[in-house]
Amino acid sequence: MKTMELNKIRYTVYIILLATTFGFAQSDDNSDLESWNTLSLEYEPNKKWSFGLEEQLRLDQNMSEISEYFTQLETKYALTKKFDVGLGIRYIRENDNEGNVQGYENHFRINVDAYYKHKINDLKFKYRLRYQNKNELGIGTSEGDFAKQYLRLKAAVEYDFKNWKLDPKFSAEFFNRFKNGDVDQYNKYRLTVGTDYKIKNFGKLGLQYRYEKGIDVDIPQTTHIIGLKYTYTIKNKKK
Repeated sequence: MKTMELNKIRYTVYIILLATTFGFAQSDDNSDLESWNTLSLEYEPNKKWSFGLEEQLRLDQNMSEISEYFTQLETKYALTKKFDVGLGIRYIRENDNEGNVQGYENHFRINVDAYYKHKINDLKFKYRLRYQNKNELGIGTSEGDFAKQYLRLKAAVEYDFKNWKLDPKFSAEFFNRFKNGDVDQYNKYRLTVGTDYKIKNFGKLGLQYRYEKGIDVDIPQTTHIIGLKYTYTIKNKKK
């Protein structure tokens, strides 16, 4: 393997390890380590439309218990070369392991997205504004269940190495929760660093580390997340 390629591998790995080390260094007693494992299928019938089906399993309690698993359907439409809009729906089986009544709960989530992207030399910038609404199925407001509504703003940057498949990515996202009734507003931010590796005729493998922390609360929750993702994309052949 060429020296330049080895240096690129080291550079990408160093970034992920540095971010992981920094995240754990900021840990406190109210922290947890989670694992998010994803299988994704994407279909691109043309340059305007794309569709996705995703299955994800999340583990918490230092990756010892199932937190939730879900099925997600989403679509995206390109208004221009730089602007996209999207819609996603998610059916969630969430593990409630606290309180007197425990077990799996059924939740439904919908999100509406607006995207913008551009390039500056070898840097790719992406931005996403998302409205998200999540609610437990079969439980009404009279029983104390209020929809969790968030407005999320995400900014991401990727460095495009020439003739290289492990381009490093970094993103920062802010969550602002709407206040409903007596439910306290809960805001948080999320920092993510990772990379993808594409394999011809096989798909794409992704590895990422996320640092998530609550803000504007007395005892903020800190979460470290290790994410693994496999994506297979189907594209229509050009006639």
